[in-house]
Amino acid sequence: MRRLSQSYGAHPAHLVSLLASFVVAGYAAFRLLPQDALGLAVWFVGTAIVHDLVLLPAYAAVDRLVHGPRVDRPEGPPKRLWANYVRVPLALSGLLLLVYFPAILRLSSGFEPTTTLSSDGYLWRWLAITAVLFALGGLAYVIRQRPGRSRGASVPT
Repeated sequence: MRRLSQSYGAHPAHLVSLLASFVVAGYAAFRLLPQDALGLAVWFVGTAIVHDLVLLPAYAAVDRLVHGPRVDRPEGPPKRLWANYVRVPLALSGLLLLVYFPAILRLSSGFEPTTTLSSDGYLWRWLAITAVLFALGGLAYVIRQRPGRSRGASVPT
């Protein structure tokens, strides 16, 4: 086991989880390819292009706006302590919007006949989840900034 860890460079559980993810991805590709190979290829290339040319610059720009210009300061705390408490809820909310945007924006017409579920309420549920995520981020920030709390203190066991 130790020899495997040294030659692989990580814990064997990492290798097992990586292989399991390849098995799941292979199974999904096996199920999708016979049905619509061209559509899957177009979707894959399209998502790669949209991510690299649109989404990556967009969230890099938002991150730059939140953090401000990079200044290497070896001493002192980070410049904007609140940034991660905004970044995480924003990323999770954006991911939910990306996954469910056809239902949220009522762009999908085949949703109800296929699933027999109503598409009403997706917008309000997404807005409520987003509000809860930002409220939890704000609460975590307030708790972390309490007076008398030391920065490097560990939780007693």
